[in-house]
Amino acid sequence: MDTAASPDRRLLLAGALASATVALAGCTPTKAVSSPTNSSTTSMPRPSTPAAAFARLMEGNMRWVSGDLKHPDRDPDRREFVAQQQKPYGSVLSCIDSRVPPELLFDTGLGDLYVMRTGGEAVGPVVTGSVEYGPMTSGTPLIVVLGHQRCGAVKAAYESLRDAKPLPGNLQAIVKALQPAYKLAVREGGPDPVETMARAQVRLTAADLRTNNDLAPLVKKGALAVVGAYYSLDTGKVEVLAGAPS
Repeated sequence: MDTAASPDRRLLLAGALASATVALAGCTPTKAVSSPTNSSTTSMPRPSTPAAAFARLMEGNMRWVSGDLKHPDRDPDRREFVAQQQKPYGSVLSCIDSRVPPELLFDTGLGDLYVMRTGGEAVGPVVTGSVEYGPMTSGTPLIVVLGHQRCGAVKAAYESLRDAKPLPGNLQAIVKALQPAYKLAVREGGPDPVETMARAQVRLTAADLRTNNDLAPLVKKGALAVVGAYYSLDTGKVEVLAGAPS
């Protein structure tokens, strides 16, 4: 029997194979290629002065308030860029409250901020040393002490001191750290003593950092600003209480 295919049959098979190839190519998933709009190569330069760093943070907070977020420097390129070294332009001491994450409410990215979080921004030697780390080792030009509305830690400390009822365990250490703010709030008065105390805690902590032995020389020569600020849970806005660089 003659097994050689006829010319017509060969043409028919070739056409079928071509059609199958096209169909398979159409079903093959292709990886989308997108340009890294937030990569380290397109990031804005790091602010080098207190005023520039402060402006960058407040611009980010304005985006947070409006919802027009950029989510800068949050991609694999940025991760690789900062993997070997970091040089944040700001240090933020804020509360542990889950509703007040500095990186989000200032719309910052990976490697932009040193962040310390304690109940009611309570400070002690380890916390103070952590705040000092950025300015003293990385030239970080800005420290922000960030209190917030309806602070549970401040409320607990206020009630403990008012009623002379110590809190259990190490929570009492927070109460002790916030006692100066409590005394100031009692003197100042006001319709909401807890809010008054929360704001007092910010002002006192920022003032202490601004004038301590290690940071005061940096502040004096204009290389560092220590800002006291207050965050509204209702609006998302950061209000400056003291120390904004000009």
